[in-house]
Amino acid sequence: MSEFDADTRVEAVAANTYAATVTDRWNALGARPNGGYLLAIALRALGREVTLPDPLAVSAFFLRPGAPGPAIVRTEVARTGRRIGTGEARLVQDDREILRAVAHFTDLTQATGRTVVLGEMPKLPPPAESVDIVGDIRVPGVSITDRYEYRMAAIPGWMRGQPTSDPSMSFWIRFKDGRAPDPLSLFAFVDAAYPAVMEIGEGASTTLELTVHVRARPVPGWLACRVSTRFVTGGYHEEDFEIWDSGGTLVAQSRQLALLA
Repeated sequence: MSEFDADTRVEAVAANTYAATVTDRWNALGARPNGGYLLAIALRALGREVTLPDPLAVSAFFLRPGAPGPAIVRTEVARTGRRIGTGEARLVQDDREILRAVAHFTDLTQATGRTVVLGEMPKLPPPAESVDIVGDIRVPGVSITDRYEYRMAAIPGWMRGQPTSDPSMSFWIRFKDGRAPDPLSLFAFVDAAYPAVMEIGEGASTTLELTVHVRARPVPGWLACRVSTRFVTGGYHEEDFEIWDSGGTLVAQSRQLALLA
């Protein structure tokens, strides 16, 4: 079993209630579990209740930081239709709600209708010819970079002590243990990178709300990502994220609202 599957595993303990264990293997800055990882746990539980297989559109509100240790996910199915099923998941630790998510599920293999793609995959050198931006770097309390491999065309400016003033980036990513991407894992991938605002001299940010749209089931291989921030207002900023699979298909988009740390 992959690390992601093991660390997002849930077990039914009562009606609409699941037990989970938040591990310390996905910690971001501050030695706190990454928000995308926590959201994947909640969606894993909700997916047990909704009869359709693929999360399609999810909005999650992060109420307080999570911590490694036991957790409970409480679920509620609002509606199950032929094409769309809708429900809510709340992840709780120590009787305190950590996040709340509302989600549509569907079967992406049954999606039909007109398709028009006006954007294109990021232009990146092949992963084998790109730079491993993490390498042997280790930051105390941060373990998430041990779960993923990252490749970029060049070392980003902020890592060289020279922020570029352009809060955008493109890069390759995949699970380090070789697990293939799937729709559930995309919710972790969209929150697995450093904040783009580090290129304008900021040190970190905290996710307040995250909305993710899954557009297709990804094929195995590296994922190409494009990330950008355009507006920072009163300490809040958005971050837009695209993920394209190795076949050149757009598989996920997200936008989050975050608070500068």
